[in-house]
Amino acid sequence: MTNPQRILAAVELGRTYSIGTQEVKAVQNVNLEINTGQFVAIVGRSGSGKTTLLNLIAGLDQPTSGKVLFEEQDMAEMNERELTEIRRNKVGFVFQSFGLLPLLSAFENVELPLRISGVKAKEREERTWESLENVGLIARAKHRPYELSGGEQQRVAIARAMVSRPLLLLADEPTGELDSVNARSIFGLFEEMVRSQKISVVAATHDSTLLSMADQVKEIRDGNLVESTHSGQRYRNPDSS
Repeated sequence: MTNPQRILAAVELGRTYSIGTQEVKAVQNVNLEINTGQFVAIVGRSGSGKTTLLNLIAGLDQPTSGKVLFEEQDMAEMNERELTEIRRNKVGFVFQSFGLLPLLSAFENVELPLRISGVKAKEREERTWESLENVGLIARAKHRPYELSGGEQQRVAIARAMVSRPLLLLADEPTGELDSVNARSIFGLFEEMVRSQKISVVAATHDSTLLSMADQVKEIRDGNLVESTHSGQRYRNPDSS
């Protein structure tokens, strides 16, 4: 069996904000590695630094200390064109608020990133249907967001994030607006994508009931990654598939 390839690494990563005369250390000395085909859950309370960490990993924010390596390249040394290329084609984003455009159908919402990237019509259509099929929403493709349930809207958001076939999917509290049944379904979908498509998923959550579905669980407190008291199911049993 080949060793998994490292997609991303945070090295002594830190982010400090100044609020008046006060300094707030949102992220402190974080070291984290994400490999191909890995599902990592980052658990922590609101305000613990989860969102800041994801923004740093995505290149949406700049660290004040340390660095983020994407495919072994320092993101701080990339120009805007290179960062845009990563965000459009190599990293997908899913947020707590679904962020769907209300006047577009589910199909059109999923297709939009491919239109922006200039993908030709035939390939756009094929990839959009494929992405909707992966989240089980082919039958709802023509519906607009207000005609869909919260769980269905989040599945559309995931399909949109996956349509560019990224290496890494970052999800910030993706189940925050869902009930427990839909929340578990969304985490199950992440688990399935990791297994079948060999992408990597990093999902930040405060819901400890979902953690058994991840390969690894990291806990963040006051901006520090600490040893988690939780363990992902497959992380506890690495021989399981």
